[in-house]
Amino acid sequence: MTQPPATSPEANPSGWRLRHTYRTLPPVLFRDAAPTPVRAPDPLLVNHPLAKELGLDPAALATPDTAPILTGNHLPPGAAPLAQAYAGHQFGHFTMLGDGRAILIGEQEIPDGRLVDIQYKGVGPTDFARRGDGRAALGPMLREYIISEAMAALGIPTTRALSVAATGEPVFRETPLPGAVLIRTAASHLRVGTFEFAAACGQPDALSALADYTIRRHAPACAHTAHPHAALLEHIVQQQASLIAAWMQVGFIHGVMNTDNMAVSGETIDYGPCAFMDTYDPATVFSSIDHQGRYAFANQPRIAAWNLARLAEAMLPLLDPDPDKAIARAQPIVSGFSRHFEAAWHAILKRKLGWIGDETQDGERAEEWLTLLHREHLDYTNAFRRLIAAEPPGDHPDLRRWHRHWLARIHRQPGGLEAAIALMRAANPAVIPRNHLVEQALQAATRGDLQPVHDLLAALRYPYDHTIDRDRYQQPPRPDERVHATFCGT
Repeated sequence: MTQPPATSPEANPSGWRLRHTYRTLPPVLFRDAAPTPVRAPDPLLVNHPLAKELGLDPAALATPDTAPILTGNHLPPGAAPLAQAYAGHQFGHFTMLGDGRAILIGEQEIPDGRLVDIQYKGVGPTDFARRGDGRAALGPMLREYIISEAMAALGIPTTRALSVAATGEPVFRETPLPGAVLIRTAASHLRVGTFEFAAACGQPDALSALADYTIRRHAPACAHTAHPHAALLEHIVQQQASLIAAWMQVGFIHGVMNTDNMAVSGETIDYGPCAFMDTYDPATVFSSIDHQGRYAFANQPRIAAWNLARLAEAMLPLLDPDPDKAIARAQPIVSGFSRHFEAAWHAILKRKLGWIGDETQDGERAEEWLTLLHREHLDYTNAFRRLIAAEPPGDHPDLRRWHRHWLARIHRQPGGLEAAIALMRAANPAVIPRNHLVEQALQAATRGDLQPVHDLLAALRYPYDHTIDRDRYQQPPRPDERVHATFCGT
């Protein structure tokens, strides 16, 4: 076994209660690992609210003595680091993978009794590194911190960042960049790709052990059903349908929806080339490696369904010993994704439009609204904000006609305009992490100035409060500020 770095007792923040339930799984699903020490640990961001939720002392996390813990030079008491194995369909092509630069040190038992994974990113190569350096650049780690905190504030299930620390060492991509380590928390790091790996590793017991572990960790009610593994698949399908609808609600584009980037917990995971849509266009793509638009905004529900079909394929041996019966059990569950997603999305869209109850033309009017946004090149977030102000989002006659129909619909429902506006304010963010502002903050941080990052995080803290003056953060980019491509950072 690879030995972890020595833990420095005097440098440990108080409150660590690490458990190691993942280590009870068959060893084929992980490798022992250890962080590679860095030259000059320097805490840049520590997430104080999250630390408190985890039962940690935030003041103890960023002192000079404890800084080595934030980069893995020292480990918290009780840490038992490992790299998880998983596979993945990357842009449709199957590959055996694993944590090449990430190390799970355990699961923190938080005050309410739940377990939360604690994972380091950028702490050097593991056995799965595939010739990579195992390191991370500062910009992508700060991007994950910013976007995951924004998603949490927006009420969207997500992994979160506990800290970002500089390493004092460069990483080499196209150019030398400052290095950093991020500590990520998650309900777990179990992925669709974890099931794919278990199904392909040649050890049948690994798959059943993984599924049973997932039920205990994320869906304990499934254990009491007639077919627990089928119930688990149904649970994951429903969770993903709700998650993708929530992404669409705020214009989020994940950018790299490979099966290894889909968490079975229903959380958003792996913030690489992610971005938020400014001008509404269903075909919007930002990821520099998504040349065919596979993961475009409007394609996300279809890709989620495709990924879930791969999960079902991996789980077939658990659903029935007879392959034909297993397929017959899996098919209606996976096919149900579309029904669950459509129900979630239409409910969200009605809230965004302030509609209470049902009218026969609601679906047609909602689709017409999105068509007009696209045709008139309107900003997705701000167009809904204009509706909250009871104003049409533009001067085109078709927009004004649609707005008159919308107002008439509002006045026919209980509570009228007042109730509609209250509903819309709760469903439409006043502010999102605009791509150009994120890029500006990351560029400043790379030059050593973290103030724009702090300012952006403060602006994103209460996204549904429409009374705060955040005009700079609400404006779409000027033509010269537009971000046309985002990058994975690996």
